Amino acid sequence: MQKKNVFSALLSLTLLGSLLAACGGNNGGNEASSSPSPSPSGESAAPAPSEAPPEKVTIKIYYPTADKVELRQLEDEKIKRFQDKYPNVEVVPDDWQYAVDEIGIKMAANEAPTFFNTFATEAKMLVEKGWAADITELWNNYSNKDQINPVFQNQFIVDGKVFGVTQKGYVVTTMINKKMLDEKGIALPPYDWTWEDMFNVAKAAADPDKGISGIAPMAKGGDGGWNWTNFLFEAGGDITTVADGKLQSAFNSDAGVKALEFYKKLRWEANAVPQDWALGWGDATAAFAQGRAAMVIAGAEGPLQQALQAGFTPDDVLVYPMPAAEKGGKHTGVLGGDYLVINPNATKAEQEAAFNYITFDYFSDDYLASLEKNIQMFKDEGKYFVPAHMDYFNSDSDYGKKVQAIFDKYDNVYKYASESNALLDGKPEAQYNTQEYYNEMTTVIQEVFSKQNADLKALLDTAAQNMQSKYFDAITVQ
Repeated sequence: MQKKNVFSALLSLTLLGSLLAACGGNNGGNEASSSPSPSPSGESAAPAPSEAPPEKVTIKIYYPTADKVELRQLEDEKIKRFQDKYPNVEVVPDDWQYAVDEIGIKMAANEAPTFFNTFATEAKMLVEKGWAADITELWNNYSNKDQINPVFQNQFIVDGKVFGVTQKGYVVTTMINKKMLDEKGIALPPYDWTWEDMFNVAKAAADPDKGISGIAPMAKGGDGGWNWTNFLFEAGGDITTVADGKLQSAFNSDAGVKALEFYKKLRWEANAVPQDWALGWGDATAAFAQGRAAMVIAGAEGPLQQALQAGFTPDDVLVYPMPAAEKGGKHTGVLGGDYLVINPNATKAEQEAAFNYITFDYFSDDYLASLEKNIQMFKDEGKYFVPAHMDYFNSDSDYGKKVQAIFDKYDNVYKYASESNALLDGKPEAQYNTQEYYNEMTTVIQEVFSKQNADLKALLDTAAQNMQSKYFDAITVQ
């Protein structure tokens, strides 16, 4: 699930480029007609008919919340540049942030913005509910579509049709409070670390009497199941499988039990989990930023922003891949991302204007200039800039190299360790009833954290059967 941000990203993962005329957008106005040339007979030729003026439209755009002052400044600059090019489009900011339990209400009341943010898990649900516009034609006419990172974009291509545009992506990572470990004399693990390394660090760093946890795994709402699924993947497990076209629960496997046993060890053997362990994403990342947890599991951007705003320096906070279950194993983390989806209730002209706005800064030199301006502003104000961990473009592309060249010029830009990045292994979130699955697993985790002798296999079997009977039995996979 793209967590909160996720703005990852970001942005932040959102460094975005100009939409060319191939997108079908108008250039914002008619060119002045030249004087008619004399005809061969000496009479003035009839003037050519002028182009029809572009249709005036209003779009409500996804806009950062009030607490993200710098991101609002970036967006305000984009709005101005966009309206300079498309004066027929009125842009109205809307700071509603996507919520699973609100999108249906917004759509029913026709109050959803012209485009809105969402995360990778939502593609099939939004499409099935009719809450995402089919933008295949706009996408096919977009000149830069082949430069978009396909790993992320493919999450919103359903049955060959396009229903969203990637902003940025992430692979779930582990943030480590290096400052805390240094103060306690705890050696940093290698980036190629294991569950055993995580356990040892968490146990050594925990100080329950002082309210310090070695790790703050999430255990509230869907966030708990989202966090735990990383360990399911690392143990070699899957959320679901397909047999004879039917979707089957698969997380109550030996791998699921192994992942749950690790959670049990962190809670009861290491005593490394917060005493008030019912933490959601915001609670867990805040505990980390406030120095009350040595580690937190999430997409990197959001927790880094919080920690650096709270007084940490880039040297104090390290981004690790998820630990491998065993030495030599993969460092698999949930692959998610931030996406922008166009409202299907919008008119065709509004949808085109929204697509133009979404892609306006993609691969754009104007955005590079705006980015550098804002990094310098951060520096002048004594602040750190956190770039997206993974962006909509490939990092080794020409545009990616231009972006990196800007980052390299400034000492207030957070640098992700290349050794850590090289170990990242992303596995996509489930595309069927993902939020329900996450919530179901959070209930299991709460049982494990509250009852030392909980029967792990029985809990997983019950959760798997609940998902099967409530949701998966009704799904046929083509």
